[in-house]
Amino acid sequence: MSTPSGSTTTYSFHTEDLTAQAVTFYKIALWIGAVLSVVIGIVVLIWPQSTLEVVAFFFGLYFFIVGLVRVVVGIVNKDLSTGIRVLSIILGVFLLVAGVFALKNPLASLVVLALLIGISWITEGIIALTQVANDRSKAFGIVLGILSIVAGIIFIFVPIWSLAVLTVFAAWTLIVLGVFQAISAITLGKAAKGI
Repeated sequence: MSTPSGSTTTYSFHTEDLTAQAVTFYKIALWIGAVLSVVIGIVVLIWPQSTLEVVAFFFGLYFFIVGLVRVVVGIVNKDLSTGIRVLSIILGVFLLVAGVFALKNPLASLVVLALLIGISWITEGIIALTQVANDRSKAFGIVLGILSIVAGIIFIFVPIWSLAVLTVFAAWTLIVLGVFQAISAITLGKAAKGI
């Protein structure tokens, strides 16, 4: 079966070209990420006396679960293009590694943890931008990608903030990213408004 462009490796998708099952898989992945982001962000905010070990555990848990979901979606969802599946698996593996590191070494240096978080968010942001759908979720997907990249850059270049500032920033970033993931999941597959 050939595609109009002659290539099966694409890195963005048009929801009208996907099966309902493919859109459903992607929505489930977005919802899992959204719920985890918001819940972990709120827990970290309402538990200000939490230690670095607790914060690292929550981030590790978040990255591990989101990474696992990305890998599963990339492997199981045969309706997505090869490019999207490969990107999903690569990001998933990277997030799994970051999650395992944070869960196994919660007392590792703050700088290393901040760098892992920053690299993970930049990678997730880049992949979010490459997977922008051509529907009503497009604007939210772009904002999600840009916010994720900006947050990642901040974590990489300013990893030596005090723990309190870093924790609060990370919690709010998780909440905002979770909200945009939820909005993307809600609007994914809906026809774009005419311009």
